Amino acid sequence: MTETNDGGGDDRPSEHEAVESLERLGLSNYAARVFVALQRLGVGTAKEIHDVAGVPRSQVYGAAEELEDLGLVELQQSTPKRYRPVSLDAARRSLAENIERETNRAFDYLEAAREQRAAGETRDDVWTVRGHEPVNNRAVELVERATERVVYAAPDPSFVTDEFVDALRERADAGVCVNVVSESEAVRDLFADVSNVRASCPHDDPPADFTGRVLLVDSRAVLLSVLSDAPGSDETAIWSADTAMADILSRMIEGAIQTMSDI
Repeated sequence: MTETNDGGGDDRPSEHEAVESLERLGLSNYAARVFVALQRLGVGTAKEIHDVAGVPRSQVYGAAEELEDLGLVELQQSTPKRYRPVSLDAARRSLAENIERETNRAFDYLEAAREQRAAGETRDDVWTVRGHEPVNNRAVELVERATERVVYAAPDPSFVTDEFVDALRERADAGVCVNVVSESEAVRDLFADVSNVRASCPHDDPPADFTGRVLLVDSRAVLLSVLSDAPGSDETAIWSADTAMADILSRMIEGAIQTMSDI
């Protein structure tokens, strides 16, 4: 397969990168290479595709059949057989629909598998999450399960995503008591227009070494994160829910927050 790239500062992906991307979308290597070759040919026989894509001629037929099954290629029953790619818009839709279908199939099974877990399963008390985005996702999930009370403390707006604000708003509108505590005026301003969410400034300074966030949910779930001073380090959090450890940590942390604020 001939590698092409116009160069001259062109940011378009190379042919090799395009093939790799198609593979990640579910195509086999041969099918991806055949599909790319057909974009150049427009219409091609197995021999012509072999000449352009470098795919063994005996493998072109199977790759083309794979593409046909995915709705990416049309076949002309001539002698020899001729293949033509569908439009790129149609190909994009077909691949997107296939990904959505396979995703739904996988997660339908995963949801069923979760439901089949024994009610008396053993749980580890504390879990660790690494990375700012995974910690954000876990915080949102915990808030979404709140039924009575949420307390959240954060030092700056980077710990308050739009999705997290929406989750707090939804819970507050449902009658959950939501308190946000932060020294940062920028953090408090994020909740200025969010009804039923109380954002306040602590009257005592938090510990000087506190660099992360704290989330308490219903005295049954807790998330506590830290940021390392090391260059390139990311946020790390521990969390626990519906465990004796979560209950103990929640009481201790809420007591500490209450000494610094009026929640």
